[in-house]
Amino acid sequence: MNQTQLAHALRFLAMDAVQAANSGHPGAPMGMADMAQVLWRQFLRHNPADPTWLNRDRFVLSNGHGSMLLYALLHLTGYDLPLEELKRFRQLHSKTAGHPEFGLTPGVETTTGPLGQGIANAVGMALAEKMLAAQFNRPNHDIIDHHTYVFMGDGCLMEGISHEVCALAGTWRLGKLIAFWDDNGISIDGQVDGWFNEDVAARFAAYGWQVIPAIDGHDPDALAAAIAEAQADAEHPSLICCRTTIGFGSPNKAGSHDCHGAPLGQDEIALVRERLGWPHAPFVIPEACYQAWDAKAKGQAAQAQWQAQFAAYQGAYPELAAELLRRQAGTLPENWSATVADYLQTLQANPKDLASRQASLNCLNQFAPLLPELLGGSADLAPSNLTCHAQAQDFSADTPTGNYLHYGVREFGMSAIMNGLALHGGFIPYGGTFLMFMEYARNAVRMAALMQQRVIFVYTHDSIGLGEDGPTHQPVEQLAALRVTPNLDTWRPCDQVESAVAWQAAIERTDGPSALIFSRQALPQQARDASQLADVAKGGYVLQGCEGTPELLLLATGSEVGLAMAAAKVLAEEGRRVQVVSLPCTRRFDAQPADYREQVLPKAVRARLAIEASQADYWDRYTGLDGAVIGMHGFGESAPAGELLGLFGFTLDKVLERARALLAGA
Repeated sequence: MNQTQLAHALRFLAMDAVQAANSGHPGAPMGMADMAQVLWRQFLRHNPADPTWLNRDRFVLSNGHGSMLLYALLHLTGYDLPLEELKRFRQLHSKTAGHPEFGLTPGVETTTGPLGQGIANAVGMALAEKMLAAQFNRPNHDIIDHHTYVFMGDGCLMEGISHEVCALAGTWRLGKLIAFWDDNGISIDGQVDGWFNEDVAARFAAYGWQVIPAIDGHDPDALAAAIAEAQADAEHPSLICCRTTIGFGSPNKAGSHDCHGAPLGQDEIALVRERLGWPHAPFVIPEACYQAWDAKAKGQAAQAQWQAQFAAYQGAYPELAAELLRRQAGTLPENWSATVADYLQTLQANPKDLASRQASLNCLNQFAPLLPELLGGSADLAPSNLTCHAQAQDFSADTPTGNYLHYGVREFGMSAIMNGLALHGGFIPYGGTFLMFMEYARNAVRMAALMQQRVIFVYTHDSIGLGEDGPTHQPVEQLAALRVTPNLDTWRPCDQVESAVAWQAAIERTDGPSALIFSRQALPQQARDASQLADVAKGGYVLQGCEGTPELLLLATGSEVGLAMAAAKVLAEEGRRVQVVSLPCTRRFDAQPADYREQVLPKAVRARLAIEASQADYWDRYTGLDGAVIGMHGFGESAPAGELLGLFGFTLDKVLERARALLAGA
């Protein structure tokens, strides 16, 4: 079978699956099939029998709505994705979801669908390859040496995140990153020239990319030559501009938005079969076609060759080889647990009143020497976020062994690149910005949680307590948004000890991301015994108990824990039984056994007061209808922090007033 016929197999699997599902996007797979055929059959190094092979090439379908292209590729080349799964496209519990999902389908490198984030993840993957190669390769031992390939459409390039990450890719000279622009001129609304007519080639040239323009995306020879040209330039990422026809082969819908996001219909598919000379029934692929596509033997040979190279590397550099395997597996050094335990005890025994952002920096100074995989960064706020630790070395194109990234003012790009770094493996990425500007990166945080990636989002300046910068910079609703995100651990520590536990938990967590929320202002350290210190990691614990059954529960996080403790002291002097509960991570606390949660928040105690300088309504889940919340119900103001805390009720007098009212009504 010739190359065009092999590409047709992709087209018809996509058409048939979308038609069977009665939903989906057939046009993009039909248009990109020739690009995919050339890349996957002639250039992509991968092993369908081992989708986790360390030195495989990565392929990212950034325009993830064209998911049937990827599913067809995985099926035909021999991944564990049988034809029955393609027939169940977009159906409940199938391995062929509407958009590619990491962890669901073998061979899918990242979850794509939100346009622009796929190319951002790919930048992270290519960055990981460059950094690992610099750290581990040795003369005559190029153990890390692979490409990252991306397909992206007009929609990806319209998204602002594409500017953020592609500019960084050029600055960082990620020469192993090769992107294909599916230039079909169509989006859901129609011809894009009314809202997307920029000179894309000039734009990418300005970023510092090698641009290979005006390639016929349906010409296998031109595509192969372009890929070879891209591979030959190891100093610059490459953009291959592929002019294609969306819905290629459809007599009535090709080149139109009519085939973008809806099935073609049985009659039109029959016409496509006639026009392209494909006489086979739906989902029928000739055996000769399967044989031509099958990549298992080639992939196993490529991996076996690499394994032999790695064996020689192990012999020459056994410690480096062991370290690379440890980091890729995501396991921590043997001395990690003991070192952290000693550090926590030292902190508790040597109290200091610190801003939790300063406590965070102290943690980084302590932990970074143990963890060469800890890869830091900030969106142009390193002096404020305090993310640049004592052993940080700036990464640049010329110093790829560095361990700290300056992302510039690119919160969204930073977060999505960190997702790509984590997906590639070998690093635990963290990156900082102000909590308020989590909003710019919100969808990348959600994607980290959805993909269960070990990414650490550092957010400082966590409340109205930051003061004079005013409501534009004062977060109010952001903590609640983070906390209700599934699979995201959100920590708001109250002192240096809780800050260290938060970092420990985030680093040790392998099944999802963490958001660490730190203050600008100094926080008093709280007294704890050994049992309480152990309970911090549970996300919520009794910081101060009382004799007998409590009359009142005071709940707080972060900077408001000190306020709760001061109020409890006064109330205790008045003869009231008060239990103070610190809840640094509500998701962790909610996952604890029922009997533990009952000890911390006894159901019989209905007088409850939550105190947090954040959105108040979130706390109803813990206070109940009989409780109360001192929190934010609107935006902040521009004034010194002390004045703001008084204005919004975060004072000892206000807490005592509300507490006494609750006790009187109990």
